[in-house]
Amino acid sequence: MHELSICLSLLSQVAAIAKDRGAESVDRIVIDVGPLSGVEPLLLADAFEIARAGSCAAQAQLSITTTKVIVGCLECGTRSPAAPNRLQCASCGGYRTKIVTGDEMILRRVDLRVRESPPASAAA
Repeated sequence: MHELSICLSLLSQVAAIAKDRGAESVDRIVIDVGPLSGVEPLLLADAFEIARAGSCAAQAQLSITTTKVIVGCLECGTRSPAAPNRLQCASCGGYRTKIVTGDEMILRRVDLRVRESPPASAAA
């Protein structure tokens, strides 16, 4: 299950972001996963439950949005939605297409819990 190694890499990236921002913990992680990315969202969510233990994201919620497959036609230049198993242009029916979206996994957002700094005391 390579989703566990993907989660560990994701959490490493999130931990670096949290550290850079001085956060004490992570509340939510939002990612986009395309159907052609090679990542199964349900398996990723299960792996996240294991991988987050003991990390700054131990209580974080993982939100996964599945993106659509969009292809660009090399014949007519149209961009159109396509089925993951049929990368055909919706306009001219051509099969000479290039994937525009649908093969990605993107870290979209990290919601952090940052410790509030105490107010500066006024000199008396």
